[in-house]
Amino acid sequence: MSGSFRFSASLSPLQSREFPRMPFLKPHIHVPNHVPALNPMTAAHSRVVLPENLKVKLSALPITMASPAAMTEVEGLDVDMVTEAELKENGFRSTRRTKIVCTIGPRTCEFEQIEALAVGGMNVARVNMCHGTREWHRDVIRRVRQLNEEKGFAVAVMMDTEGSEIHMDDLNGAESAKAEDGEIWTFTVRAFDPPSCPERTITVNYDGFAEDVKVGDELLVDGGMVRFVVTEKIGPDVICHCTDRGLLLPRANLTFWRNGSLVQERNAMLPTISSKDWLDIDFGIAEGVDFIAVSFVKSAEVIKTLKSYITAQSPESRIAVIAKIESIDSLENLEEIIQASDGAMVARGDLGAQIPLEQVPSVQQKVVQLCRQLNKPVIVASQLLESMIEYPIPTRAEVADVSEAVGQQADGLMLSSESAMGLYPEKALAVLRSVSLRIERQRREEKHLDTADLPIVSSSMPAIIFEEICNTASRMAKKLEADAIFVYTKTGQSASLLSRNRPDCPVFAFTPTTSIRRCLNLRWGLIPFRLDFSDDVDSNLNRTFSLLKARGMINSGDFIIVVSDVMQSIQAIKVP
Repeated sequence: MSGSFRFSASLSPLQSREFPRMPFLKPHIHVPNHVPALNPMTAAHSRVVLPENLKVKLSALPITMASPAAMTEVEGLDVDMVTEAELKENGFRSTRRTKIVCTIGPRTCEFEQIEALAVGGMNVARVNMCHGTREWHRDVIRRVRQLNEEKGFAVAVMMDTEGSEIHMDDLNGAESAKAEDGEIWTFTVRAFDPPSCPERTITVNYDGFAEDVKVGDELLVDGGMVRFVVTEKIGPDVICHCTDRGLLLPRANLTFWRNGSLVQERNAMLPTISSKDWLDIDFGIAEGVDFIAVSFVKSAEVIKTLKSYITAQSPESRIAVIAKIESIDSLENLEEIIQASDGAMVARGDLGAQIPLEQVPSVQQKVVQLCRQLNKPVIVASQLLESMIEYPIPTRAEVADVSEAVGQQADGLMLSSESAMGLYPEKALAVLRSVSLRIERQRREEKHLDTADLPIVSSSMPAIIFEEICNTASRMAKKLEADAIFVYTKTGQSASLLSRNRPDCPVFAFTPTTSIRRCLNLRWGLIPFRLDFSDDVDSNLNRTFSLLKARGMINSGDFIIVVSDVMQSIQAIKVP
């Protein structure tokens, strides 16, 4: 053979009976400031500082999804126990760069279950407003906040709106229902009390449903996970024959096709943000969520309207708005939507119900690339490990799918039903974690060349210069084989620009603001810390080195590239 393939003879976590679980370690949340002072730093290899007339004022830098107004005054360094343990045991290169979003549901809503997900690698907890009451979601959000406060985590909260597309009801409280080949089911606009609902009858949220469908139409549930053919219409009832069996989930999306084409006229008339969504958004603002994901975005105007509304309702908050790419309309206005948003999610399940299946992979790759070019975080979602709702291991095709998303360097991967109602939420999370680590390590070992053409995203000349400083820092880290990049950021912008470059080494992002720390936890390759710091770069470094060395997270001789959006400088230095 002319070539060789690197492989491991050891047993893969995917083949073992028990997936690896991080131990519940005694947390070390805050480190006292009273540590011995270091001697003045030495071995600084290079340092560049902008002249005063070219420096960007902090107020002119875009704030990354949060406002410094929410600063928490805490002494020392905030770091979660999992990050601390990984750095102590395995060093810089062991850190996972791809972030993980977990949907919280009945299987994972208690404090201990949420903590288990955080220990297993969850970076963002998602609450889906399609299911449950606002009171239920409030309890989940507050448990996540409690976990962060007590255990030092930086788990962000994402609230996902329901949207106004056509969907089923909540199955009268049932977790799911199975439809078998040949069965007759009734879809109706009538509402029933749970005890009086006829067998195999599902209520649809759209009043014009029975008028719009025709006999012979094909009805797809949840992007084609179950298929029916309309055989008869009787008043408000649509009688359907199941042609492809599967699992029906509460409030699953419905689409119908006629003569091989999607029927979307009525969907186009429905608003992107429904009256219920606006009430849910008010709830999310009041609870201080970090992200709001908007379903079935059709245009950039929807995103702009929502961001203006959030600012009017809560001027001090900077809740990030994530555009879900899951419809033909969103693809037609893709760049404008992503430009207006604070990030995007490729919701492949619903997207696959509106475009040919074979186009979904190329659309995913396009969205991931475009988000990186525009410096927006991107999440790949839907059906990553669908089989693990019922089974303890994934299919090999699912592992390959996850590997592809990691190889594309998406910022995050998302579990939906797998973590919300699946039988094995922690094992599904362990799969994403282990596959991400393996593919990331393989890319580094094979020295994949990053050929991404990243255009300038800043507008003013000083901001453009600082953007180039961040680009240069990433290139320096690669050429000089730095162990890590340290960035001191009050807005989060410089950290996001470093993440955008996908450097070989991890990026330690130090910010004085708790909310910015949480939001940075969605960005590829960033390890966010909460740390109060001054405008004196040397003082900040001495203090940071002291705090991290006291925790055993760095060692003397480690080679660090340092960037600061306070002094707008770049420096290369060895830890003394």
